[in-house]
Amino acid sequence: MSKILVTGGCGYIGSHTIVDLIDHGFEVISVDSLVNSNEEILQGVRTITGVEVQNYPIDICHLTELRRVFQENQDIVGIIHFAALKAVGESVDQPLRYYRNNLNGLLNILDCMDQFGVKNLIFSSSCSVYGNAEQLPVTEATARQEAESPYARTKQFGEDIIADFAHIHPEHQSVLLRYFNPAGAHPSALIGEAPSNPASNLVPVITETAIGKREEVVVFGDDYPTRDGSCIRDYIHVMDLANAHTKAIQYLLNGNNTGNCEIFNLGIGEGVTVLEAIHAFMQVTGQKLNFRIGPRRAGDVEAIYANNNHAAQKLGWQAKYNIEDIMRSAWAWEEARTVTG
Repeated sequence: MSKILVTGGCGYIGSHTIVDLIDHGFEVISVDSLVNSNEEILQGVRTITGVEVQNYPIDICHLTELRRVFQENQDIVGIIHFAALKAVGESVDQPLRYYRNNLNGLLNILDCMDQFGVKNLIFSSSCSVYGNAEQLPVTEATARQEAESPYARTKQFGEDIIADFAHIHPEHQSVLLRYFNPAGAHPSALIGEAPSNPASNLVPVITETAIGKREEVVVFGDDYPTRDGSCIRDYIHVMDLANAHTKAIQYLLNGNNTGNCEIFNLGIGEGVTVLEAIHAFMQVTGQKLNFRIGPRRAGDVEAIYANNNHAAQKLGWQAKYNIEDIMRSAWAWEEARTVTG
């Protein structure tokens, strides 16, 4: 089996991607510092897959410790790099922390790829690199606009760093996956979004409010020039997103890429407003939700959603789930983790 290193493997998207990789015959190891995650999520991975995944609880910003992972696993053929801080609002308040963590971590990954001869990298980028796009839906050719937050800027910088690395290292291959708003949980309800720090993403805020862990959902602004005044996002089910990472690494390993640094959008291709997402949750679960309108939040983009034709054509990827599926699975996960927790 081909061995894949997943950084941030105990996190939300990382853990779901590990499941999908194992389901497709890959061997996986994880590196996760656990700064915003918990190794207990790997118990859910083991129950789903029957496979015990090793996690190295190290900070990838410590190059010596990261090198030890590669020294002990010299058969790694690819890296899927998730490990990064990701809260938009927090990045506005702590910009230097975000630059230091997200960029140094990436630089160390690239150093180790070069030193240990690992040829394939999948980078967790974000639709936030587009800023407030002038035209929707965005395609991979859409020009990047000014970043709306330090988090988004770290993704822009990260993409540029990888492109520069690829330019002088043609033997290395990279795919930059710009994904939109991951949400939902594994159909088993054994793994889902469970950050150690308070969640800031809309869907877990909704489910935590409905279950009684929070008092309310705050809709940040209803005066945007959208159909109901709230921000528009492209919500993609985490299992669809996970499968795209598997398809991307297969794409590189099978030599199907036409360049050594390619970009793909990952979204369902539809925009959903914050208020529409709230109503979708209430409709599919039958739960009432306490929400109110608040002021705009610094760093938020007005509207963003994807054209995903490029990923469909080249990676053979298609989204299978919609916003109702996302809300249904997220609620099942919230109920399950509340009972077991």
